[in-house]
This record gives sequence, structure tokens and C-alpha cells, in this order.
Amino acid sequence: MFAIADLPHILAVLNAITLACLLLGFRFIKAGDRARHKAAMVAAVAVSVVFLVIYVYYHANAGLAKFGGQGWIRPAYFTLLIIHIIMSAVLVPLVPITVIRALRQRFDRHRAIARWTWPIWVFVTSSGLVVYVMAVHLYPWTGG
Repeated sequence: MFAIADLPHILAVLNAITLACLLLGFRFIKAGDRARHKAAMVAAVAVSVVFLVIYVYYHANAGLAKFGGQGWIRPAYFTLLIIHIIMSAVLVPLVPITVIRALRQRFDRHRAIARWTWPIWVFVTSSGLVVYVMAVHLYPWTGG
């Protein structure tokens, strides 16, 4: 089994997989390949659900992560983190609405909202990876 300390790394991998699925899904739909687009987007949703379950478990058991950076990087990090959190909350209704419209084959309405959902989702997954690298690898909390 995984230790709590391992979960940020697992979450980062899941985030990276989601980002790859989103980018592939975009590429497939631009190429007119609806079947592969659907597969990529279903995978993105599935991986995101796993991410969310692990994320909630992690933060329920580990609390909030601490950032060890000082100087100009500190406000830069927290600005990115706040925007990341806000945009994550925006995704909570957008993703299900976008998926439901696709499943109901309301592709005109799906496309209209996906033009908002997709870039926000890409931003959230990308910024999540940046936050992870900054907080865990570049500027870890060392205490005190």
C-alpha cells in the first residue's frame, strides 16, 4: 500500500495523465476522429475521478501542504495556487455539464461549453503540476 507521503507524487502522475488525455482529445477532435476523442476524454474524466478521490483522502489525512519558498517566489506561488484553486472549483460543474451534453449527443451545446471547459481543465492540470514541482521539489517545507 502507499504511504500518505507518496500520494502527492501519485497525484502528480494522475494529473500528468489527465493532461495528456486532454491534449490528445483535442488533437483527435480537430482531426475529426470522434471515436478517439471520446476515448481520450472518457479516460481524462476517469483519471480525474481517481485523482479527486485520492486528493480528498490525502488532504483529509495530511492536512494542507506547506510551501518553503521565501522572497519573491512566495507571492508568485500563492498567486498561482489561489488561481489554481478557483479554476478547479469552476471545473466542478463544467466537466459534468460538458460530458452530459456529449452523452446526450447535443454536440452543438457540448462544443459551446467545451470551448470553456477544455482550456480551464488544461490550465488546472498544468498549474497543478507546477504547484507540485514548486512545493515538493523546488521549495519543500523544511520546518521552522
